[in-house]
Amino acid sequence: MKTLLVFEYRRGKLTEANLELFSFAAALGAQTAGVLIGAETLLPAYPGKLYLGDIVKCKDYNPEVHADIIMQAAQKEDPDYIVFIHSSYGWDLAPRVAARLKAAQVSEITGVSEGKFETGCCNGKMRRLVRPATTKAVLTIQEGAFCFTGEAEGTPAVEKLEPSADGAGLEFAGYEEPEKREVDLAKAEVIVSAGRGIGKKENVPAIAELAKSLKGELGASRPVVDAGWVDHNRQVGATGQIVSPKLYVACGISGAIQHLTGMRNSEFIVAVNKDKEAPISEVADVMVIADVMPFVAALTEKLKQ
Repeated sequence: MKTLLVFEYRRGKLTEANLELFSFAAALGAQTAGVLIGAETLLPAYPGKLYLGDIVKCKDYNPEVHADIIMQAAQKEDPDYIVFIHSSYGWDLAPRVAARLKAAQVSEITGVSEGKFETGCCNGKMRRLVRPATTKAVLTIQEGAFCFTGEAEGTPAVEKLEPSADGAGLEFAGYEEPEKREVDLAKAEVIVSAGRGIGKKENVPAIAELAKSLKGELGASRPVVDAGWVDHNRQVGATGQIVSPKLYVACGISGAIQHLTGMRNSEFIVAVNKDKEAPISEVADVMVIADVMPFVAALTEKLKQ
């Protein structure tokens, strides 16, 4: 089995998520080759074959030109899978490449099991295992789902590719700055997150007090944010912040796949939920089966003592 890994280059830098491509390929037990549209002076630490499109000629982003470079690499390598990060870059390019190959596409993969790919469904409330119907496929992997723990090393064998598409009529306008966050949860060593199971908005201060007692930050699941109980800049998950603190305490969070993707790489996970079958139990190191608010109150009081 062979994979063609599509590396990302943004604002003059390689993105950290590129390392997860290696972990995904390892989970498949696949051979790899890579393709990058970037600068020759900044290449990924990678010992394999790397096809390089010059960022100056291809521009920061032009979908026709970038897809053309990836297709050239695919024709040379004939991979079973072309793999993107599930980012704005991957969202736009993956279906274009799949359409050109007349191949299946599997998006937002969070795991691999017996040759099948795990993805979320039913708005993240369920997970399913799927297998592409075509012999070749285009895949996107959810950022944060395939944590890379080793040390990236090696020097790629570079083969330069020239774009054959001109991308006429398309112009890259630039990057839009994201809204500044009140708190950067990615830097927090302890996070205590509130889920829908806490019952009501008035219970959020008790969760925040527990976070304070643990010298941590308050986090939240998407339903809590959507309900207006907690600001969006404290949302943990695929559509919020990807975190990996030393301690993550999930209070009343069932564990939709989007949330698990955002925190499953935490060093130690404590989940408090009255449902022992909640999906979050699959990733928790300690599962506390209890009514959330009485337990939170008792734990906070004990910590203060």
